[in-house]
Amino acid sequence: MSRRAIGALALCAAAVHGTAAAQTPRPATRAERTNYLETSHYADVVAFLDSLRALGAPYAFGSIGKTVEGREIPYVIASRPLVHTPAEARATGRPIVYVQGNIHAGEVEGKEALLAMLRDLAFAKGPSVLDSIVLIAVPIYNADGNERFGPQDKQRTEQNGPELVGQRPNAQGLDLNRDYVKAEAPETRASLAMFNAWNPDVFVDLHTTDGSFHGYALTYSPSLNPAAPLGDYTRTLLTELRTRVRDREGYETFDYGNFSDAFGNEVSTDTTHSGWYTYDHRPRFGTNYYGLRNRISILSEAYSHDPFERRVKSTYAFTRQLLSLVAERGEQIVARARVREEFVNSVPDEVVPLRSALPEQAPGQPVTYEVLARTGDSSRTQPGVPRGLRRTGDFRTRTMPVFDRFVPRLRVRRPLGYLVSEDDTALVARLRLHGLLPQKGGVYAAADEFVVDSIVRSPRAFQGHHEVRLAGHWHPAPEAALGRRLFLAVAGHTAPLVMYLLDPESDDGFTTWNLFDDRLAVGRPYPILRIDVRPR
Repeated sequence: MSRRAIGALALCAAAVHGTAAAQTPRPATRAERTNYLETSHYADVVAFLDSLRALGAPYAFGSIGKTVEGREIPYVIASRPLVHTPAEARATGRPIVYVQGNIHAGEVEGKEALLAMLRDLAFAKGPSVLDSIVLIAVPIYNADGNERFGPQDKQRTEQNGPELVGQRPNAQGLDLNRDYVKAEAPETRASLAMFNAWNPDVFVDLHTTDGSFHGYALTYSPSLNPAAPLGDYTRTLLTELRTRVRDREGYETFDYGNFSDAFGNEVSTDTTHSGWYTYDHRPRFGTNYYGLRNRISILSEAYSHDPFERRVKSTYAFTRQLLSLVAERGEQIVARARVREEFVNSVPDEVVPLRSALPEQAPGQPVTYEVLARTGDSSRTQPGVPRGLRRTGDFRTRTMPVFDRFVPRLRVRRPLGYLVSEDDTALVARLRLHGLLPQKGGVYAAADEFVVDSIVRSPRAFQGHHEVRLAGHWHPAPEAALGRRLFLAVAGHTAPLVMYLLDPESDDGFTTWNLFDDRLAVGRPYPILRIDVRPR
């Protein structure tokens, strides 16, 4: 059977969304058992996965690591035939798809949808996407945050239920979706270890929006960083996916964004909303980060103002069709990444964007929004709706600028590599977290050093840091600066990531997060050298 046929039949026996496998006892999620009035606790997730194992689900079960409070972060590997190791997965030649839910523990749809999908795939009869992909599912990534249940109208003020949900940050108070560069949380480090070991071809992060009242059950985004090699290709896949989700599942989807105006301007006229704007491009965000590893990376955002049940089912439908599409295009997806790596290793003069911004203008596209009306008082009339406003059910479509991608503001020629000090154990350890292994090299004939001309430190702390931005100039390094150095190549699938982390002018690298603060001063050289000449 062709991969196209397999994709069309994928997940055909979904329990919540289709016909149950005959005479097979099938566990229900807490959301399903409570008619979507409640979401799963950590113990519910563990019990659900244990029940799949007890029923003989053909999966491999494990933990990617432990949270701050010592909870195991469960994962499930699903494929036919079953694989247990990265080497076995690579030997199949199939794309590896890593799907993660609950990074923000108040955004609970991904957790529930992933659990239901694992159950339905386990008991599906006939052809399945698991014949064509290797799926790694991590349903409850922020397990500690999940357990800090509180009222939805305080934890997720712009969400339509359930009544009790977890909190956004982890137990340290860190937003895990701002931690991928600095990698301070144990959850992030566990995630990076999985990326390094399995090197997934596709990474999917399941979220829920907060904000604008639009006309889509779900919005999505590729990696928004212009340095992500497969960003444009991912957009073509998402365009096809949008059509499939509409035609096969009945859900309208669109590129992720929010309207440019504030809630206070959302009055009941059709002159509202002057533009649609996406989020940040920097790799502190997981999907942006993973795109810098030369892989496909996709953000999914269920519509927070939909009822909880619909949010779970739209997330399920989007993920189902995405897995189907990847199953069909698997050979192409794997080949694209390989061709890109060959290009990096053979073309030395490529320039890589290291700072970017939204363009000043963007093409117009039709965008659907819901008109809100003022209530005349400051009361809250509907869940997730700002005080003093109410939903009308009046949806309108207008053509407006859609700012869904960034443009480079600084491009840097890709060097051969960087030289880091052997004695900088903190830097070497941080590089290793990202799977980057600096090596002792030969004797270098020449290198360049960056002399700092200015330092701008943010006066306001963010995630416990005062972010740093440098300006300066490169010039030949003195010979004395070349001793006791390790060489880190800018090559292969991690080439753009290496540059983003180590270049002094990157807008989201180690410099940004204060790793070199004790060695930065105007007029002094940056502690990392750049090299364009191969060692003798």
